[in-house]
Amino acid sequence: MRIAAIALGTTLALAGPVSLAQAAPLDNEPLAAFTANARAAQQAFAAPAAWAAGTRAYLVITAPGDTTAVRNAVAANGGSVFSSFDAIGVVVAHSTSASFATTMRGVAGVQKVGATRTSDVPADAYNPALPANPAQSAAPTTEPVRSDMTQIKADQAWAVNPGSATVKVGILDTGVDDQHQDLAPNFNAADSVSCAYGKADTRAGAWRDVDQHGTHVAGTVAAAKNGKGAIGVAPGVKISSVRIAEPGSTLFFAENTICGLVWAGDHGFKVTNNSYYTDPWQFNCPNNLDQAAILEGVGRAQAYADGKGSLQVAAAGNSNVDLANKTTDSSSPNDSTPVSRTITNDCLDIPAELPGVVTVAANGTSGTSKASFSNYGRDVIEVSAPGESVYSTVPGGKYSSLSGTSMASPHVAGVAALLASANPAYTPADLRAKLGEHATDLACPSDARCTGTTAKNSFFGEGRVDALKAVGGSTPPPGKYFENLTDVTVPDNTTVESAITVSGVTGNAPATLKVGVDIKHTYIGDLKVDLIAPDGSVYNLHNRTGSGTDNIVQTYTVNASSEVANGVWKLRVSDNASADTGKIDAWNLTF
Repeated sequence: MRIAAIALGTTLALAGPVSLAQAAPLDNEPLAAFTANARAAQQAFAAPAAWAAGTRAYLVITAPGDTTAVRNAVAANGGSVFSSFDAIGVVVAHSTSASFATTMRGVAGVQKVGATRTSDVPADAYNPALPANPAQSAAPTTEPVRSDMTQIKADQAWAVNPGSATVKVGILDTGVDDQHQDLAPNFNAADSVSCAYGKADTRAGAWRDVDQHGTHVAGTVAAAKNGKGAIGVAPGVKISSVRIAEPGSTLFFAENTICGLVWAGDHGFKVTNNSYYTDPWQFNCPNNLDQAAILEGVGRAQAYADGKGSLQVAAAGNSNVDLANKTTDSSSPNDSTPVSRTITNDCLDIPAELPGVVTVAANGTSGTSKASFSNYGRDVIEVSAPGESVYSTVPGGKYSSLSGTSMASPHVAGVAALLASANPAYTPADLRAKLGEHATDLACPSDARCTGTTAKNSFFGEGRVDALKAVGGSTPPPGKYFENLTDVTVPDNTTVESAITVSGVTGNAPATLKVGVDIKHTYIGDLKVDLIAPDGSVYNLHNRTGSGTDNIVQTYTVNASSEVANGVWKLRVSDNASADTGKIDAWNLTF
């Protein structure tokens, strides 16, 4: 896959809904032909004694239940069974035979067979190395409330319900650094696993990050409210890591996704976050035999998890394309040589475009725009959330700002976890409905690509999620709002100021004055940022922390109750080093 996230200043990538019927299982029925009460056994089988060049992975699809006959047929026709998911009728097979798929399609009881990749299975699959356990940096001593959290009212929700420790959220991703000081308090090792290569690896630490993406996502969902670094949307819930990315490539193949979704269903995850698409095909088309098997296998796994009570939340992708009007795909397969191909709306970005999955678009930093990279689509996008310049945890006790629909999706997963905390009896369908019902409506901008109404459109779905409504809270009357959008350059070793004139406010400023700051800079450890009151009093907001992190985009709360509200307030920014520069992009005050 190409992960749905970017470090600021680099290129983007990522993921998006299918109709599954629910019916009694028959040998010739597809996807939804199994019940949620089927025996949830994942069986692992001995892999070949040694890896061989040319080994490819296949999904062999049969009726849910006892897969013994099909497993025997795999062995009899030049393959080996790597793993099996009897509850959904999916066998993961390996073979070096170029005719394996064709031969297996002729076996009685086999419904579909498809290669899951266009490259060899890595040798690591037979003896996986444990990911590194990185040394941890010193913990920050501050924990400012960021603008992404205020946009979805998470900061207000925490005072009502920060989330229940009985609610488990699965992070299906590149892994999670469970030792990070902001994640360790909420990490659930007992239900964490690696599903790389399509077989559960329960060794301690197998779940750790082979990149940084999963750790960043985890922090957005549930970084602890502990005075250090960052706060997640639902800082009281538990997070489990289900690593489905393979080391080196960081690709998420179908067998890995299937393993992860079945694991989620069997381990009681109320919500999962899926900030990826299933590699190597950005879109899987049902008229291709390999991709049809991928659609079937991953679709069955999602339906199984849903039936077990797990809601899947997924990123819509970062290609700025209309998912409701697909025409071409030029980025697949991404594990070998991509080719340009014509596609239709039958070709799906999975898991995001599977039925029952909440498909998430990204808002820009304003909270009311579509992020430039975000995919969109009428009746495809469910809701939106902040996805630009999102500050969160990365491995080694560190923090970073990333952008992508990958960053938007965990905001929604966090709100879903708050909903589940406040309403333990809610089903996945209930959670999905309430996310849209509670969302803040966002009107289309002046952009012909955005179609629909303010209540529901192709850019934002039913709107930007609302954490406060999720926990049953109500929004206090808004204070007066003042903003300065004029750019002010911040050169090296220089102090600059930007002013806002406040008028019409009675008495003093509040004890909870909100100071929204958007500073674009390539090394925020150079910066000291102060709020200057009309009488010259100085309130420090940021003092040379964050090292080489890009950009300060967050909202600070200042006790300015001793200050007369009306007058000229200033944002003072001092650059204290050479080599990195930036600008004050915008800032605001809310009284």
